[in-house]
Amino acid sequence: MVNLTRIYTRTGDAGTTRLSNNEVADKTDPRVEAYGSTDETNSAIGLALTLDPDEKLRDALVIVQNELFDVGADLSNPVIADPQWEPLRVVQSSIDRLERWCDEFGEPLPSLRSFILPGGSPLAAQLHVARSLARRAERRAWEAVKVFGAEDGETEPHGGVSLLAVKYLNRLSDLLFNMARYANLIAAHDEVLWLPGGERNAEHAEQVAAQKASQAQ
Repeated sequence: MVNLTRIYTRTGDAGTTRLSNNEVADKTDPRVEAYGSTDETNSAIGLALTLDPDEKLRDALVIVQNELFDVGADLSNPVIADPQWEPLRVVQSSIDRLERWCDEFGEPLPSLRSFILPGGSPLAAQLHVARSLARRAERRAWEAVKVFGAEDGETEPHGGVSLLAVKYLNRLSDLLFNMARYANLIAAHDEVLWLPGGERNAEHAEQVAAQKASQAQ
């Protein structure tokens, strides 16, 4: 159990911190960047939960918030052989659940006719913020993999980054995209579709309208 009696420690004033295995690391270490970005994602989801999601969304997001702490713990703990204490790791079943939710939230959604601009209802817009932060967390995690190596559970570990933690962030961003669309659907709010530059041109739009009118005759 965590027992925090004082929030400030002054131990990070020199620009370093400790990973979960007590290893000293720079605060600019890509592993620190990865779990820090994961924390940002979690905070964005926390704000989304204040925007009155329905029960289905709320229940899933609460689980995701807890699992993002697991992701952060995993990213902050290099994978080694025979650790003294069993570390907290992301498990495949959590990723499988994200994929099931992605299918469930996506099932009632209309087919996409264009890319979607982040927006719509306040809840949907905030879920898009969380989605983009999850993407950034995944990119930071891949930067850590590039520096310290990947651990896939198939070979002898050598202190690298667990690929399951990175995979979780990838699937989460997909889920948050469908959740944002779902939030607009249940709010009866139209999705904001991307209009490419040529189509935003007034002359082009008039030409398209004239063409459609002639075809309708």
